[in-house]
Amino acid sequence: MTEPRRTLLHTSTIPVRWGDMDAYAHVNNTIYFRYCEQARVEWIEAMGYPVLTEAGTGPVIINAACTFLIPITYPATVIVRLYAGEPGRSSVMTWYDIRTEGDDRLFAEGSAKVVWMDHESGKSVPLPDALRQTLVV
Repeated sequence: MTEPRRTLLHTSTIPVRWGDMDAYAHVNNTIYFRYCEQARVEWIEAMGYPVLTEAGTGPVIINAACTFLIPITYPATVIVRLYAGEPGRSSVMTWYDIRTEGDDRLFAEGSAKVVWMDHESGKSVPLPDALRQTLVV
């Protein structure tokens, strides 16, 4: 089976906070999802789409996953690279590589499926054309 095409779309730099750690003195597993979320929000907002709207359409996540490979500890700066695959009608798969500044090792990798949704009806709608154009290379 061939790997899906992945295009690098955004890189986020996020400082690890003392409170991100758990009792085992490494970043708590739930925080990795926050790091991916931050990269995704930055990317969507950089495209000109507000992530919080009371009406209209916008992105939602229908699933998310993370594989933890190496513990991250404080102090550190996390580098999250966001990749996307081929767009569907209303969705696009995204992937995340999580590394730390000054260290080339892969600390974690994640994924999330982004679906464009009509907030009023709760139903999926086609991805905006301008967003779709950035996903097709």
